[in-house]
Amino acid sequence: MTILIKGGRVIDPATKTDKEMDVFISKGKIQKVADKIETQADKVVDARGCYVMPGLIDLHVHLRDPGLTHKETIETGAKAAARGGFTTIVAMPNTKPVMDDGLRVRYVHNKAKTEAPIHVLQAGAITRGQKGEELSDIEGMVKAGCPAISEDGKSVMNAELYKEAMEIAARLHIPVLAHCEDINLVNGGVFNEDTNSQTLRVPGITNTVEDVIVARDILLAKETGVHLHLCHCSTKDSVYMVKEAKKEGVRVTAEVCPHHFCLCSDDIPGRDGNYKMNPPLRTKEDMEALCQGLKEDIMDVIATDHAPHTEEEKRQPIEKAPFGIVGLETAVPLTITNLVAKGYLTPMQMAEKMSYNPAKVLGIDKGSLEEGKDADVVIIDPEAEYVIDKKQFASKGKNTPFDGMKVKGKVIATICDGKIVSMQKKESTNTRRTKK
Repeated sequence: MTILIKGGRVIDPATKTDKEMDVFISKGKIQKVADKIETQADKVVDARGCYVMPGLIDLHVHLRDPGLTHKETIETGAKAAARGGFTTIVAMPNTKPVMDDGLRVRYVHNKAKTEAPIHVLQAGAITRGQKGEELSDIEGMVKAGCPAISEDGKSVMNAELYKEAMEIAARLHIPVLAHCEDINLVNGGVFNEDTNSQTLRVPGITNTVEDVIVARDILLAKETGVHLHLCHCSTKDSVYMVKEAKKEGVRVTAEVCPHHFCLCSDDIPGRDGNYKMNPPLRTKEDMEALCQGLKEDIMDVIATDHAPHTEEEKRQPIEKAPFGIVGLETAVPLTITNLVAKGYLTPMQMAEKMSYNPAKVLGIDKGSLEEGKDADVVIIDPEAEYVIDKKQFASKGKNTPFDGMKVKGKVIATICDGKIVSMQKKESTNTRRTKK
């Protein structure tokens, strides 16, 4: 199939291109990017007024497959990702059974080839069964195509064992994706520990729960030379420590999730399970530090931590409801509404943090619109306004605090390997101008 994208604002961090141009796609590759392309194509996409960016890459997704497919499957999660503009996602290993050997990694990759419209990469667990007692077969998982290791959902509390895993990862040239949480400090916490948790009479989770492990992991990364990627950072001190670690030459990158730069603990309306996530929504001061960290390029990546659960689970008493919200289908509008439109990020920085930088973390040849590259492309209308409706999600999970929120920024088309895998109606230029 040949596709001609006409008149869009091409934003490519790899070449620092930010210009209205045409893009021609054929045989799964980007064949030409130029001011005006006159050629026949099977499909012509009018991208006037839209961003044309490299396909988005999410480093942090829970697909729940195998073992928890009533919450999500590879197929439904990948379709949700396509609708959200993502062409590559990294699945976390806390499935049932845990992804701790090459055979299980191949199961996901093989299933994704037949069921997923986009690229699905499976991260491997650091320890067997995520029990923190002995290392997984890291080399076997890497041979099976595993791009990274992670103990997501928890930290490896045994520092000696964790250091050994880091040394192996450094030798194999893969990153460690770190969920930073000192389990001994959690103490049954539900929301951030502040006046809001006290008012709601629920146990609190302090910033220290995250910060002490961030500090430990940075020091271990400094010693081992591994590429450490800090997942879902939520505190102002995490931003500070990442900044200082980079000054020291530590190979560290860090991600922020949309819910942490959009909401703070003051926004929690009550004992609502859709506001329960880990790490929790922090204070306004923490939220502002995260936004500033993204603006100053201290924080490298925007990732979703897409965590689908059933409505029944989330309706349980808040102490029992599981942590996590879905995010694949809301990441783009939340980023545009809360960061781009407010001046924290330029569109180029958005493309960097949602595509180019994640590709660099994984060491994969994506995140670019250069001629000859794989045709993974997203087209986004940054001015389109609408209300988030969870009933329209492709994901099985509807657990979101953003249902009913008015936002700007709509994914118009997602193209993966030269195939249109998601397409939504684009308003005409005249209609958009009238609304302004």
